[in-house]
Amino acid sequence: MDAPLKGWKILVPRGGVWGGDVAEAVRARSAFPITAPLINFASPNESDSRVLAEKIRLLESGHYNWVAVTSATAADVMHSLGVKVPDHTLIAAVGETTAASLTTAGYRVDFVPTHDNSAKGLLLEWAEAARHQPPISVLWLRSEVARPTLAEGLARRGHLVDSVVAYRTVGVPAAESIQYDIRNSRIRAILVTSGSVAEQVDKQFSPIPDEIYIAAIGPRTAKDARQLGLRVDVVAKQRSVASLLDGLEWLASGSDMPVTEAIDLKAVRAFEAELQAEHDNQPVPKEDIPALDEGRGQTPGDR
Repeated sequence: MDAPLKGWKILVPRGGVWGGDVAEAVRARSAFPITAPLINFASPNESDSRVLAEKIRLLESGHYNWVAVTSATAADVMHSLGVKVPDHTLIAAVGETTAASLTTAGYRVDFVPTHDNSAKGLLLEWAEAARHQPPISVLWLRSEVARPTLAEGLARRGHLVDSVVAYRTVGVPAAESIQYDIRNSRIRAILVTSGSVAEQVDKQFSPIPDEIYIAAIGPRTAKDARQLGLRVDVVAKQRSVASLLDGLEWLASGSDMPVTEAIDLKAVRAFEAELQAEHDNQPVPKEDIPALDEGRGQTPGDR
């Protein structure tokens, strides 16, 4: 069986359960994971902490219909705070990684989007949120720097949203041995899985040798990385680690990445038509429709 990544050292930028799962996926492709947590979470500031405590009390009292969890870190925060979610309160996770973290922490996951692991994908596929009636109450536990996409999308549809800062993202210095390996091209690829990770990759490792591939997990992350001045060699076609590693395999084998859609376009069009009917044929705001992956059709030479 072909193993294009055989022998590659691939930097995994987070630890914990997520990092362990990614390291296992890297090993399954005959590569060597180098786990170097570049970000961690810290408690929110005093004011945000008071709001968080208040909203968690409301959650545990049964006030909310749903909890929206859009990162594995938010799941870790829920676990560390001992949050108890009532049986009748449902949990929506932004993607498989977040869902896995919730499950590992002992929480039930009721909904995960299948096509696009992002806030936009969550808005698209989350049936209760897509409808305007009846309104639902949602607690969104987010990072200090999260974009307001989810809260704004839900509010536009008449739902009640409490958007609460649950954690701050902080940088973690990589070990000197890892910095040395990057300077000397001993690592073949770096996985960039968020804008926060991109910021730390740039801050700690730039300039990055051309021999090292930089792989971004989605178009938003790729855009953030490029705005920092990082070169992005491959963008995952779906927002998942498996798709990210697929992209690296295509690069390693010298093949063109296949042209695929990040989401089900039929679902997008059906969703658009439904909302147009509900809003007297007003067009769906563009920000409610997930963007397709950037860089579609790039070849390994388009670096």
